[in-house]
Amino acid sequence: MATPADMSHAMLIAILMHHGGAMEIPAGAFDRDAIGGMDGSFHAVAMEPLPGTGTIRISVQPRPAGDDGGITRI
Repeated sequence: MATPADMSHAMLIAILMHHGGAMEIPAGAFDRDAIGGMDGSFHAVAMEPLPGTGTIRISVQPRPAGDDGGITRI
């Protein structure tokens, strides 16, 4: 079974491949408050299929503290 880290990596690769293999983003996108919470943990990613479209929505979700905070598998 894929770990949360594996899934995050896979989602990043899928997004990059969909955009031709690379994207340019501002350096500020990696600022501490942009990628994580006050406790130093990174935000989580949610992935949900959109009915009838054949697409998946990937979105950032604030993550509860702890290594497995907020993880659910469908």
